[in-house]
Amino acid sequence: MAEQAKAQDAPPKDNKKLFIIIGAVVAVLAIGGGAALFLGGKKGEKAPEGAKVEAKAEGGGHGAPAKEGEGAAAGATIYPLEPFIVNIYDGAELRYLKVKVEFEMANPQVKPELEAKMAPLRDAILILLTTKTMQEIQDLQGKNQLREQILAAVSKVVPPSKITKVYFTDFVVQ
Repeated sequence: MAEQAKAQDAPPKDNKKLFIIIGAVVAVLAIGGGAALFLGGKKGEKAPEGAKVEAKAEGGGHGAPAKEGEGAAAGATIYPLEPFIVNIYDGAELRYLKVKVEFEMANPQVKPELEAKMAPLRDAILILLTTKTMQEIQDLQGKNQLREQILAAVSKVVPPSKITKVYFTDFVVQ
């Protein structure tokens, strides 16, 4: 009889709390799963890099002609540099210029030479960028002129035939 009295004195189980807890767990799992799917999809797609690979393969015809069987090597003719961040003068104030430069190499064998001369290459480009003003680089003509000047500065460090083109993959002024 004592057991029956304890069972009657115990408060009834609260099913509302149980449903709220289960609902919260389901909501957290759904949000986490959605976030993982969204972030996982972004990493897996990499559309800009895929587009860059196509551009690299097409760009192989602009420099030295690609031989047959070099289809995989043609994609390796682009050499990206770390971004450059420099101060430029705007007439009234200083601004920041962030530029990401990539070189098109004549052939993949140039890569070790570029890596060995990275400090002089970056120095030449940094010195050139710091001499620029906002007015000189704000239009298409100024950007194209800067591209040519970078190619000329790089040609003083490595033989001119090693680097065929200069690309800007990021160009931001703040």
